[in-house]
Amino acid sequence: MVNRVTAPSRLDRPTEARDRRVVRKAVILAAGHSSRMSPLSKGRSKAMLRLGGATLLQRCVAALRTLELDELILVTGHDGAAVADHARSFGDMKVVEAPGWEGGNGRSLEAAEAHVAGEDVFLLVTVDHVFAPKSLRDLVASAHPSVLVDRSPTAAELAEGTKVVLDGERIVALGKELASSTIDCGAFVLTPTVFDAHREALRSGDASLAGAVSILATTHPLRAVDVAPDSWTDVDAPDDLRVARRRLRRSLGKSGDGPVSKALNRPVSTRISMALAHLRVSPDVVSVVVALAGVVAALLLADGRAIAGGIAVQAVSVLDGVDGELARLQLRASARGAMIDGILDRLVDAAVIGGLAVWAAATHEPTSVLWLATAALTGAMLSMASKDRARLLGLTGAPERWIGWLLGGRDGRMLAIAVAAVLGQPLVGLGVVAATSLSSVAIRVAFVLREPKPRRDEA
Repeated sequence: MVNRVTAPSRLDRPTEARDRRVVRKAVILAAGHSSRMSPLSKGRSKAMLRLGGATLLQRCVAALRTLELDELILVTGHDGAAVADHARSFGDMKVVEAPGWEGGNGRSLEAAEAHVAGEDVFLLVTVDHVFAPKSLRDLVASAHPSVLVDRSPTAAELAEGTKVVLDGERIVALGKELASSTIDCGAFVLTPTVFDAHREALRSGDASLAGAVSILATTHPLRAVDVAPDSWTDVDAPDDLRVARRRLRRSLGKSGDGPVSKALNRPVSTRISMALAHLRVSPDVVSVVVALAGVVAALLLADGRAIAGGIAVQAVSVLDGVDGELARLQLRASARGAMIDGILDRLVDAAVIGGLAVWAAATHEPTSVLWLATAALTGAMLSMASKDRARLLGLTGAPERWIGWLLGGRDGRMLAIAVAAVLGQPLVGLGVVAATSLSSVAIRVAFVLREPKPRRDEA
């Protein structure tokens, strides 16, 4: 049992908000039974359901850890012992059992009261809501009691969600039956006065979290923080899990992806990654396997096997994204893995360009081929080095989208090599790689040189 804080009600007092509030603690509600998910959960807590190689609870905790909070508080109920054991297997957090969890998620909230007493504000999330980490960062950065809301939900989300009535940016009320096209996303920054609001809602027979937050909104201003479309999912039923999988797959790309990656590579690689995620294959192993495939592609090119070599090069380009996607899916991304992947990528680049050069030298003047291959290899290496170095040093970033359209990124170079190989034009492939990669280096250097020099007293 958790001792209940019995301080006098704060609902009748005026708001004593500070100019800046700091969120230090997060409460995760994971107590519900979720009968609608029973076809998949088989009676277990849906916090244990897997999505892309990780459980819903693991995904929730991983998103919260990006916020660098001081403490996570997990509230359990149904299947509580198993959920608690699972939570302790992958992280340090406080686990609290909610004795009255069957009565509604507001009753689950009660169990956290003693653990957030004295906080200006705290973050509250429900384990069955899957968020992109940026959504929670935006919510916490509001530094004010807030509710994460979706103003453009799908028809299914609107039918199932808790409606939010707004007056400008202020939350007026929350409830399932309200007339509104905005819904809450199951994430809140709240003050401890929500517990007094909950007790008031209980006296009127409402044990829901929405009831408590709705009462809180009448006395304490709550702001609406907008969530990006398709960046969250409420996993209440099996169909919701399918929606969550689709949105999770689409989120695996990177903001710096070039047009080739977006249009050709990611649609294939992300599906492969989702299929492999539950096998717990190590991303590092995938990196090595893809590198070996790159060596095979280089040998095919060197042997003049035009179509097979071209197809192999593009296949390697597609598969190159799988290791990073798996790392993000399985919550295993690390600087070590990124370094290994980067080194192997450069080795593959060198091998493929070398294979193309050997093929070209068999039918063209060797000295010209050697110079062109040297330019292509130098450009490919400098292109990645200049991009990484500028980012590391915090220098002005070049317009990577433009560079991508010039085939100056790795995805573009590999596609150029693949097309040239299939067409039986290895020398053209070397020329295109040399031109596009060296052009990308020149563009990045030009943007760095445009950056104002620091004054002597700033150096």
